[in-house]
Amino acid sequence: MKNTIAALGLAVAATVGLSSAVIAADYPQRPVTMILPWPPGDVDDQLLRVIADAFSQETGVPAKVVNRPGGFGIEGAQALASSRADGYTVANLLIDIPTSYIIQDVAPYKAEDFEVIGLFMNFPFVLAAPADAPYSTLAEMADYAKSNPVRFAHFGFETIPAQQTFEAARQLGFEFATETGYDITDCATLANGDADVMNATLGWVLPCLDELKVLAAYTEKPISLFPDAPLLRDQMQGPTFPLWSGLFVPAGTPQEVKDKIARIAEAAMKSEKAHEIAKQTGVEVYWLGAEESKARIAQDYAEIKALFEKMGK
Repeated sequence: MKNTIAALGLAVAATVGLSSAVIAADYPQRPVTMILPWPPGDVDDQLLRVIADAFSQETGVPAKVVNRPGGFGIEGAQALASSRADGYTVANLLIDIPTSYIIQDVAPYKAEDFEVIGLFMNFPFVLAAPADAPYSTLAEMADYAKSNPVRFAHFGFETIPAQQTFEAARQLGFEFATETGYDITDCATLANGDADVMNATLGWVLPCLDELKVLAAYTEKPISLFPDAPLLRDQMQGPTFPLWSGLFVPAGTPQEVKDKIARIAEAAMKSEKAHEIAKQTGVEVYWLGAEESKARIAQDYAEIKALFEKMGK
């Protein structure tokens, strides 16, 4: 009886292995969905469409970008987590999704539900104010806020940049008068008087760059469109986290499928079109392979967890 069960187990394993090999060899045979958990138009959306176009041209099979906004990225991430691990659903996930949302226990998925294919961009993310604001740095804003209300708009209370902004305010000895989360913060957010300062990516505010000043850039190095803007890391203590984004698939996706997607995406990020988007928007474009990406995510996860524990989150 034991021998029969063992034989059956081996047969099942062989069948599963053969099935995965067949899937990988024939991939793709039908259209591929690439999920973006945010509205269309920002730099991650633009670059994901470059990858989708390259995938379609390389394979002859359509790849379609589907925007799934909601829950500050959580809805799109959950859609990926619940998809089949066959390479026909890919998602562009930013740093919060496999780190801070899980750490804060607001995610309906687990870290092991995903596998990273590679990271390919850092958002040109900033804290922006109107050009005529009476402050140009976080310290100057802190002094102003001690006797004047300052309203803060962001991409969600649980997001890393919002939390880092709150921590910077704590270190500088003030609190925002109000804080409000948006799916998009753009030119209208400040122009309409909805907020005095806002977290934003430069991709959403390109039409009004001349009307803004950047109080802090949430990047590792200066942003090309605002090269003189002070970096967040130089204005607060503790770790800061550039907002990377990358390609993820459901756990268990065949390695050969992941390798094919990675090869196409890496070439796409080296293309003239990708670098033109970088020039126009200030986004940092690169390719970091799966193993290096895993190490980066693990390091960020540990540091973000320590930051939130310090803040009592």
